[in-house]
Amino acid sequence: MGEIPAKTRLLRNLRDAGCEEAMIQKYLQLQEEGNRQEQFRLLAQHRISLLDQVHDSQNRIDCLDYLVYIMKKEEK
Repeated sequence: MGEIPAKTRLLRNLRDAGCEEAMIQKYLQLQEEGNRQEQFRLLAQHRISLLDQVHDSQNRIDCLDYLVYIMKKEEK
């Protein structure tokens, strides 16, 4: 069984990280240009976006937890 090509692994990783096709194409273009700094910047921006989503989800969970807390408190 052959090894998965590096480009295929890279594409899978970017997609698994939630990158949209436009960002993936930009990343690949930067790779062809040898612009590593801009690749780092692009990945950092995406990471910030993902963290924002995590924080938003955490806030929603906190709201649900508070509602459950209030409901249980009212039962006592």
